[in-house]
Amino acid sequence: MTRRFLSRAEAQALCERLLKWAKADETRVNYSGGWHGDTRFARNEVTTSGSVEDGTVTVGSAFGKRQASASTNVFTDKALRACVGQAERLARLAPEDPEFMPAVPPQQYAPVSAFFDSTANLSAEARGRAARFALELARAAGDLTAAGFIQANVGAAAVGSSSGLFAYHQSTDVSYTLTVRTADGTGGGGGGGSSSDWTRIDPEAIARRAAHKATASRDPVAAEPGAYTVVLEPQAVGDLVQTLAFSLDARSSDEGRGPFTKPGGGTKLGEKIVDEGVTILSDPADSALLTAPFDGDGLPLRRQVWIDRGVLTNLAYSRFWAKKQGKDPTGLPHSVRMLGGSQSIDDLVAGTDRGLLVTRFWYLRQVDPRTALFTGLTRDGTFLIEHGEITKAIKNFRFNESPLFLLSKLDGLGREERLGGAEGGGAVVMPALRALDFHFTSLSDAV
Repeated sequence: MTRRFLSRAEAQALCERLLKWAKADETRVNYSGGWHGDTRFARNEVTTSGSVEDGTVTVGSAFGKRQASASTNVFTDKALRACVGQAERLARLAPEDPEFMPAVPPQQYAPVSAFFDSTANLSAEARGRAARFALELARAAGDLTAAGFIQANVGAAAVGSSSGLFAYHQSTDVSYTLTVRTADGTGGGGGGGSSSDWTRIDPEAIARRAAHKATASRDPVAAEPGAYTVVLEPQAVGDLVQTLAFSLDARSSDEGRGPFTKPGGGTKLGEKIVDEGVTILSDPADSALLTAPFDGDGLPLRRQVWIDRGVLTNLAYSRFWAKKQGKDPTGLPHSVRMLGGSQSIDDLVAGTDRGLLVTRFWYLRQVDPRTALFTGLTRDGTFLIEHGEITKAIKNFRFNESPLFLLSKLDGLGREERLGGAEGGGAVVMPALRALDFHFTSLSDAV
């Protein structure tokens, strides 16, 4: 394909050009650019297909502790000079920032090979062929309606600063999400997948699974709210457990606002907080994740094990809070992976005497940040398990549960999958699992 973003040399030359024009005490330049193509379909037909190419430069200027930024997507000398001038004028007017941090000095970054030709060359025709299988499957069934979205992204990000730092990363990623509903409006099923590499997405398997879930969930019956043993598919696990990434902020715990604050002060670092079968990590170079090895400041993002066999081993430190606490900065995780086991979903179901199989959660909202308690709804197929078998579809539930409570009641681990999408976005890899006493509070008539 024709490259649609700046190469490393071009991005570095752009940063150097902008820094040469700068008059601030410190200047940082961020570049992001590339191409994305998408195909959307609904009511069993393609509705839109298109692509966008764009690039953005953001200039951050600082005079002492006064800082501001300006952005442009026009790369002429005139527009870029104006962007630098605007950032500097705003910075002179800004109040002093008591948490100002100086520019990151030059760094070394772990290499991350996140660019795949299979995704970079994914044409509108190829996306249409992927969608067609779901559309034809739904049409052939006669009583199913399919809707979905396929999006491919190709691009690069760079950071350069007056401290001499320069970082560059190019990547691809693609996602496919699908929902299938029954004509009578009582059944719904979903599926999806995401990867840096399009060849790792199986559109036919996604379509078959979503259609099966929709048909199987037709005419659900009501069940009593309460505490149930649950078998959660990877999507449901990710929807809830991913929220822990936002609770790992060390400052929240140090200031007594987070779930990892110890009663009486301090944090729970080094303590067992969930079942010993739980290990959660972030790693830009992990082949299942492949994210940028630096953040917007140019701070390196390295492999971090947050929970190791149930023990809280790390918290996430911003540069400011790390300096204040005498720690090394980690940055916030851009990806999250929970290690799994070898059991299939069928194995987890077979080992359940009575419980619920949950396909996914949605519409999650935080109830209590001190316990990481969330509320949300089940969706796209919720089923009753009796004596190791799925016996009937049930109406959706609202739940009140914390990922920490969930992971403390682990009763089985399944295989990992990279999710097609999660509530918090980003690259997420999660296993299926079985857990005890998951709290459902009320019924929902929504499909």
